[in-house]
Amino acid sequence: MPESRPLDFNIDVNPDAREVESLSDHIDTFNVEETRIYDFKELAISLRDSTKQLVAGIYAFTWGGCLDIRSLWVREDHRRAGIGSKLMHAAEQEALHRGCRIATLETHSFQAPGFYEKLGYEEIGVLDGYPIGHKKHYLKKVLST
Repeated sequence: MPESRPLDFNIDVNPDAREVESLSDHIDTFNVEETRIYDFKELAISLRDSTKQLVAGIYAFTWGGCLDIRSLWVREDHRRAGIGSKLMHAAEQEALHRGCRIATLETHSFQAPGFYEKLGYEEIGVLDGYPIGHKKHYLKKVLST
């Protein structure tokens, strides 16, 4: 039963990273308990130069037969050299190895929706005006060997 004392709302424009992670952990725990799907695994692939500086990377996770790509970045001086495509392919292959059959991602109109479409992703939704003057695209791909 909830406390009878009043709750205090706190707006924080610079939240502590541990609190943000804790919130995410609570949501993940709820999701796993509700679905009874326990195969959540993170996936990160990075490419570094000879000085150990990050050149490119991808962050995603797999869960319940799905690959959820959260971030893909290639340093500007290495773009258009096929690195992004190779990272995507590597993530998709690892996802297949983990038993995934679907990949999802979000991108903005000023980022790379065309790049993902060339890789076989299809648009399943668009949010116009996010951010103002642009669009947010939701894409998916059926993975195959």
